[in-house]
Formats: sequence, C-alpha cells, structure tokens
Amino acid sequence: MAFFRPRVSREAEVRYHADQEVGKGYAELLERARAAEHALHELQAQRAPIDRLREAALVLDRALTEALRGAEANARATYGVKAYDDRIARRKARAVPAGAMWTAEVSRLRTLREQHRLTGVPRLPRPVPAVVSR
Repeated sequence: MAFFRPRVSREAEVRYHADQEVGKGYAELLERARAAEHALHELQAQRAPIDRLREAALVLDRALTEALRGAEANARATYGVKAYDDRIARRKARAVPAGAMWTAEVSRLRTLREQHRLTGVPRLPRPVPAVVSR
C-alpha cells in the first residue's frame, strides 16, 4: 500500500525561503527601531522644534514598519512551508510554542506601531487663512 504525501507548491517554497532570508535580519531591524525610538526621546527631552520631532517620529515609524515586516517573515517561516498553502496547517503551527511566540511578537510590534502612528507623530500646524470665504 502506497501513501500519497502531497507536496507543497513551488510558490510556497519560494515564499518560504524568501521569508527565511528576510527574517535573518530581524535582530538588526529591531535594534534600528530601538535606536530610532531613543533618538526621538532624546529630541523630546531637549524640547526640539516640532519639525525635527516629526522627522524623528517618521524615522521611527519606518523602522517599526521594517521590524514588523521582519517579524512577520519570521513568523511565516516558523509556521513551516505547508502553512503557506493550508490554513489548517497555519492554525496548527500558531499553537506550538515557537509559533505562538512569533504571533505574539507580531501583535506586539503591530500594536506599538499603530499606537505610535496615532499619538506619537506630531502634526505640523496649518496656517490659518486671513479671510474665510463663504
């Protein structure tokens, strides 16, 4: 009696290896985000002008986005190659300790980035028009 083991698609294998490559730089991306956050806090402590604060906040936003992409790539690679094609395999992979750890890390970074976007990026004041038209 022969057992048939379905192979994963070629596209899933390619995406899996690409995620492994992106995920290798996760520690560096996270460190870059920490450095950007530290620079923003330094500027806030120095009471820097709002345009410099905004620029530093946008640098932090980009760094958080890159770190989030790296964490998501690591999570997908941790779930395994079968998880790219099969949602049941993906769900099962999230339940194991390594998958749960990466799922929590992605959630933490996503929450941090969204909170920063909502409250951490200062807005430049818009000039008030001299004459209000009706």
